[in-house]
Amino acid sequence: MRRIFVFLLALVMLTGCSATPRVFLPYEPAQPALAPLPVLSKRSPPFAAPPDPRQGAIDALLASMTVEEKVGQLFFARCPVEDGAALAQEHHLGGYILFGRDFKNKTREQVEEAIASYQAAASIPMLIGVDEEGGTVARVSANPEFRSERFSSPQTLYAQGGLDAIVADTVEKDALLHSLGINVNFAPVADLSTDPEDFIHPRTLGQDVQKTAEYISRVVSQMEADGMGSVLKHFPGYGPNVDTHTGSALDDRPLEQFRAEDFLPFQAGIQAAQGGSTAVLVSHNIMAAVDETLPASLSPAVHQLLREELGFQGVILTDDLAMDAAVAYDQAHSPAVLALLAGNDMVVTTDFTAQIPQVLEALNEGVLTMESIDASVGRVLGWKYDLGLFT
Repeated sequence: MRRIFVFLLALVMLTGCSATPRVFLPYEPAQPALAPLPVLSKRSPPFAAPPDPRQGAIDALLASMTVEEKVGQLFFARCPVEDGAALAQEHHLGGYILFGRDFKNKTREQVEEAIASYQAAASIPMLIGVDEEGGTVARVSANPEFRSERFSSPQTLYAQGGLDAIVADTVEKDALLHSLGINVNFAPVADLSTDPEDFIHPRTLGQDVQKTAEYISRVVSQMEADGMGSVLKHFPGYGPNVDTHTGSALDDRPLEQFRAEDFLPFQAGIQAAQGGSTAVLVSHNIMAAVDETLPASLSPAVHQLLREELGFQGVILTDDLAMDAAVAYDQAHSPAVLALLAGNDMVVTTDFTAQIPQVLEALNEGVLTMESIDASVGRVLGWKYDLGLFT
């Protein structure tokens, strides 16, 4: 709890130091006229901007953290079957992502108590995430303990009632997740697909680029209004590629096609999240037009495209590094080190107990820099701030 106290103390100091408001009395002619204000010359110092409570609080917390605490914040780890609270505390984890096994045969009370124990053990509030897209990917609602039937896919909802039906479904979904202690949904899927033969098709809206972009914008806006973190996936756009859970996927489409089509739903989501509630997840597909050798999740060039061309300043996440398409690149450095070198802010992985020491070693050896670690931790803390985890 010490970290939360430091954060809140900084926030109070930044927001509580404004001057006492000046009271203006009615004008009285008998009073002497006030001296004219001096004319500012070109050399006069500019007026100081008011302090930014958000950035000030983040900087104060960052300055109080150890190296181990900073590195732990970069891991959005798969929740372990046992000792979740103890491991979260030991490794200073930034977040846990829950899967179907974390809800199967569990009661609501059991899930609530487990999540509460993770938060109680953490010195910095954790991101608690889940893949609750609806349809084929529904970790929570697949259990009838939490909902009588699983949430429908975006395609089904769109056929039933258009985007209004999807937005109404989003409201219900956010309320359910919040009630359990979950603050991030790894959704919506921003990939484009109109071909039922595509691997990713059942998880998409299944419509053209304009309708998909509008869908992403409305869902992200609603999730932000509900205080739920969103994750736009799978950048740069999955397209017609094969399943990267079981192997590599080479996407040889030209860059101009991405710019004219696949990037647009991601841009719509980035613009919709004005309150900083969204992150972007990068896939393991090889984007040949930008980097012919590395999967997008491990490619600095792809991350530079997301930062500079799309202007995204929030948290960038990897897809699960346990997937075969990422494990194949574990050569000179561990997948987590490669992911951070590429420009990711958070690593999604099962093997966090082995990966965290490797990141610390890479930092000690100068492979990773403290400057880049601090920048990523700052973005992670900013995401948590924007989601209200420090109130």
